[in-house]
Amino acid sequence: MVERGDAAPLLRWAEGPAVSPPLAPDQQAGVRGWGGGGGGRAATEPPRRREPEELGASQVLLEPGRLELGDVEEDQVVAVFVVTFDPRSGNMVEWCLPQDIDLEGVEFKSMASGSHKIQSDFIYFRKGPFFGLACFANMPVESELERGARMKSVGILSPSYTLLYRYMHFLENQVRHQLETPGHYSRLAAFYEDKKGVLRASPGRGGSLPPVYWLPSIHRYMYPEMKITHPAGCMSQFIKFFGEQILILWKFALLRKRILIFSPPPVGVVCYRVYCCCCLANVSLPGIGGTVPESKPFFYVNVADIESLEVEVSYVACTTEKIFEEKRELYDVYVDNQNVKTHHEHLQPLLKVNSADREKYRRLSEQRQMLLYSQEVEGDYNPCEEDLFVLFFLEQNNRIFQTLLEVSASQDKTLTAEHARGMGLDPQGDRSFLMDLLEAYGIDVMLVIDNPCCP
Repeated sequence: MVERGDAAPLLRWAEGPAVSPPLAPDQQAGVRGWGGGGGGRAATEPPRRREPEELGASQVLLEPGRLELGDVEEDQVVAVFVVTFDPRSGNMVEWCLPQDIDLEGVEFKSMASGSHKIQSDFIYFRKGPFFGLACFANMPVESELERGARMKSVGILSPSYTLLYRYMHFLENQVRHQLETPGHYSRLAAFYEDKKGVLRASPGRGGSLPPVYWLPSIHRYMYPEMKITHPAGCMSQFIKFFGEQILILWKFALLRKRILIFSPPPVGVVCYRVYCCCCLANVSLPGIGGTVPESKPFFYVNVADIESLEVEVSYVACTTEKIFEEKRELYDVYVDNQNVKTHHEHLQPLLKVNSADREKYRRLSEQRQMLLYSQEVEGDYNPCEEDLFVLFFLEQNNRIFQTLLEVSASQDKTLTAEHARGMGLDPQGDRSFLMDLLEAYGIDVMLVIDNPCCP
């Protein structure tokens, strides 16, 4: 049987095509993208925005942890910028709009440490209240002043990372344009004028509409405005990369621990792992999560972020800087390639894959094979792999919290080994996880698995 859905588009970003040498002036006129001066557009427009109903389930995901209801989300690009590497001064912002926006640190966030070793990359990051996406490219040049290589990133900032995917292709084209014709910013200026957002003060991110916990795209007919796209295969590649250890990451994500993923460049693929890790903690039951911090990806971080990370109680992020491993006060869980570890003694039991974890992974793999078979034999691609994986963990989380809420509402509030097995957990192997979960979510039950006489 030929497997479908594993074209691994994420991995194609590992090494993008080399940037060509500068084009001749007559060739430059044909470069695709936004138009020249006057704020107008070129004849070739970026692809029009497609709504979730057009994209299909395999292309739509949501902001992990919650969704919001309301009108269609508007473009809110609050900044566009060009970052360059200067052999004498290092990373620097060479141009931006608006000119008065605070971009301190963006020069390092949008050009990851170690990027000089690769030809292209894309980077998601967080800057204060905003999220950013930048496309990086590295072009060889015959210039002693530039030491044989010209490196730039072109990026944008937005209040929501759910909108950033729309501009990946545009940014990729523009970074090549900046490398081949440095100093020409009219296309970026026209783009900003067309897409700039007006930030409105509101009582919370969704205005007067209350947030509701995330439901997967397979149920988007209930809430038509939930959306974020990702490369097809994002979640499946994530789970196949970590194997059974996905269940270890699932527990840490559900406990809202500080998770830091290390990887050398390219970092774009790792940014998607950050997003997928957050998706493991989705819960759709009302009333769950009020006592824990929101599960939100920080994406790429570097040494310039150390001060802000010191005050965070929960995050998932990635870095290319090995020095973070020594700064244990900044994280609870450190992931190096496929090696998941923690320096906290009380979290050590969670690093061991137990029998219940293996059973969950077996069921997940079995469901995936059944889905692939159905797709090949019947040609039915709805639901897709992404829906299957997200639904699997959503249902697992709902089952756990539904049981815990029922026990907490009972007269004796006693959580037994039978309850643990009913939640798909190992009564002994997951006892430490259950204790941490009860404490983190403030659920009042008595755990009597080891000794019926002791809480």
